[in-house]
Amino acid sequence: MARLLVTALALMLPLAAGAHGECALEKSEHVYSNTPNGALKAYVFSPVGQPAKPRAAVVIFHGGGWVAGEPPWAFWLVDRYACKGMTVVVAQYRLSDQKTASPAEASDDAMAAIKWTRESAAQFHLDRNRIASLGWSAGAHLAASAAVFANDKAQRPDLLAFVSPALSVVNDKHFRALFPPEVSISDFSPAQHVKPGLPPAIIVTGRTDTVTPLAEVSKFHERMLEAGNVSVLKVFDGVGHLFTPAGEPDDRMPKPDLVIQAQAYAAIDAFLIAHGYRDP
Repeated sequence: MARLLVTALALMLPLAAGAHGECALEKSEHVYSNTPNGALKAYVFSPVGQPAKPRAAVVIFHGGGWVAGEPPWAFWLVDRYACKGMTVVVAQYRLSDQKTASPAEASDDAMAAIKWTRESAAQFHLDRNRIASLGWSAGAHLAASAAVFANDKAQRPDLLAFVSPALSVVNDKHFRALFPPEVSISDFSPAQHVKPGLPPAIIVTGRTDTVTPLAEVSKFHERMLEAGNVSVLKVFDGVGHLFTPAGEPDDRMPKPDLVIQAQAYAAIDAFLIAHGYRDP
């Protein structure tokens, strides 16, 4: 259990390196889903003023090993996207307690958050066909799950951005421990269910990652390409999980190489720009 708690800490807030200066934003708080575990909130940040054309949105899911975390962990990214013409939605989701909620419920929440954002397009002046999703570590698993396991198009994001992502979890002992023994983990592993027609994705990760190993991340990327989908994998040398320098434990509180972290998020920026989501 101690190892699981340490691992959860390693999947936390990736720090605020590279955050932009503040700009004028409209901020609001909404309940996007009422679950047996309580109401789930979406925090919406948009550039001030009516846009000339509908904006793209990005729905962000924080990391935390599926057992820890809260939406404010992702607020450091708000300016980066909202100040460049996007609406940012930071979504709360159910945390695993091995009793009433597991990553399965969190994946359902991710789908619900995407659908709520799409259905709120008129309210927030959004383009219903440009709803991206970004997550790091466990949050990336939820973003990927919304794309792979969506029951309908409304639940599926239109573009994916993953940081140190948990995309193949069949060999993840921590993930396994969050489910009853009889549950098939493969049923909740995005890499094992890649199919044609998934949204374009960019993955940024460290070569020496011990929490979400490159070999597991690569399975998703390779299967995306085999299925004819767009997938870009950017591997950064000399760093592990959440860009922790190689040689330092990367399963604890993140201590990212700030230069490499900035390069990784710049790669995501370029991908968003290339696909018409974010202003240059």
